[in-house]
Amino acid sequence: MSRDVVLSSEVEARLRELGEVDLLVGIPSYNNARTIGHVVRAAAAGLAKHFPLQRAVIVNSDGGSKDGSPDVVAASDFTSPGAILVSHPLNAVQKIVTPYHGVPGKGSAFRTIFAIADRLSAKACVVVDADLRSITPGWIELLLGPVLHQGFDFVAPLYLRHKYDGTITNSIVYPVTRALYGKDVRQPIGGDFGFSGALAKHYLAQPVWESNVARFGIDIWMTTTALADDFKVCQAFLGAKIHDAKDPGSDLAQMFVQVVSAVFDLMQTYRSRWQKVETVAPVPLFGFPHGVGLEPVAVNVERMIRIFRQASRDLHEVWVRVLSDETLAGVGALASIEAAPFHFPDSLWVRVVYEFASVYHDRVLTQEQLLRSLVPIYLGRTASFVLEAAHYDSDQVEAAIAKLANEFFTQRKILLERFK
Repeated sequence: MSRDVVLSSEVEARLRELGEVDLLVGIPSYNNARTIGHVVRAAAAGLAKHFPLQRAVIVNSDGGSKDGSPDVVAASDFTSPGAILVSHPLNAVQKIVTPYHGVPGKGSAFRTIFAIADRLSAKACVVVDADLRSITPGWIELLLGPVLHQGFDFVAPLYLRHKYDGTITNSIVYPVTRALYGKDVRQPIGGDFGFSGALAKHYLAQPVWESNVARFGIDIWMTTTALADDFKVCQAFLGAKIHDAKDPGSDLAQMFVQVVSAVFDLMQTYRSRWQKVETVAPVPLFGFPHGVGLEPVAVNVERMIRIFRQASRDLHEVWVRVLSDETLAGVGALASIEAAPFHFPDSLWVRVVYEFASVYHDRVLTQEQLLRSLVPIYLGRTASFVLEAAHYDSDQVEAAIAKLANEFFTQRKILLERFK
C-alpha cells in the first residue's frame, strides 16, 4: 500500500539509502516556520537522549508552506546532539523533508508519513504538531516508549488543559468515543500520537484517503480505528499543551462541524463494533500526572447564550425535523428563560447529540446544514458549563466531565434503537 503514495525521486533515493529504521517521528506542517524549528529540535533531542541505540528518522510532510517551513527543517543540524545533550547517541538522527500529495489536509500529510514508516519498516512511530510551543524531549520518550518497550500499538496523549479549552472534546468527542467503543481515552483528538509500524500499515490500507478524513478528520479517525479494530491502546501524560487557544463562542464553529461530522461518520462505519460494547474499561497511563501552569482562555458567555436563544427562533423549523418532541421542548424551554441561572442539563445535552447523530445518518438534511444547526445548541451547553465551572478546580472540572461521560454511556440505548 505504501507504493500507492507518490514520493519524489529524491525521497525515494533517501529511503533506499536509509534501508530500515527503528523509530520515526513525523511532523506534518503548513506555514509553521515560526514554531517548527523548536519542534524538530525537541524531537531530535528526545531521540538522542532516550533512544541512543535506535536508528531514527524525522520526517517533515509539508502541505505547500509559503513561509519556508521545510527550509527550517532542512537547515536543522542533527549531527552534533552533544550541543543539546551531555551524552552522544551511537546513531545520528536522520531526516526526510517531503511535500505530500492528494486531498489537501492533515490526513494526506499523515498518509505520506505512514507510507514512509512502512517503507522503512519502522517499529515505533510518533506524529507531533508543528505548532507546539510546549513540546519537550520527554514527549518523544512517552509517546514512543510504550510502543517500543511495552508492545502497545497506539499511544494517545493526555494533557492538562484550561477548563475552558477543549470544549468540543469535553462535551462531545470524548464522551461519545468512550460510550461507543468502551475505552476511556480522555483526549481522542489530541493531535500528537504514538503508534506501531503494524498500525501504520493498517492505517495505510484503509479506503479513506480521498474522503473527508484526509482533509480534517484524521485525529479522531486514528483513535477510533485503533479502538474499534482492537489494537492495544494506552495513554501518555504530556503535561500542558500550549497552543493558540480560542474562545469557543467565536472561533470554533467550522472546527465543530468538521470534527463532529468525522465522529458521526465513524459511528456508521463501526456500527457493528460499538453495538456489541457493554462496559467501559480504563486504559493504561504512562508518565507522571502533575500540575502545570496553563494559559487562560477568554470566554464570552453572554454572546454564546444570545446566539443560542436567537437560534431557537431562527432554526426552530430545522430542529423540529431533528429532535424528538420531548427534547425539542426541553431546548425551547431553556432558550426562553431569561432569568439566571442558565443551566443546560447533562441529560438534555446527551439526547440532543444522539438525536442529531441519528438524523445525520438518515440524510434528512444535508450533513453540513444539520451540523451547523447544532452549533448554537453546543454554544448554549458550553455557556452553561462555563458558568457552572467558574469556581471549580481541576479535579472538580474532571468530575463534571466524567459525570457527563457516564450520562452518554447510560443513554446510548437511544443510538442502539435508532441504528437497528
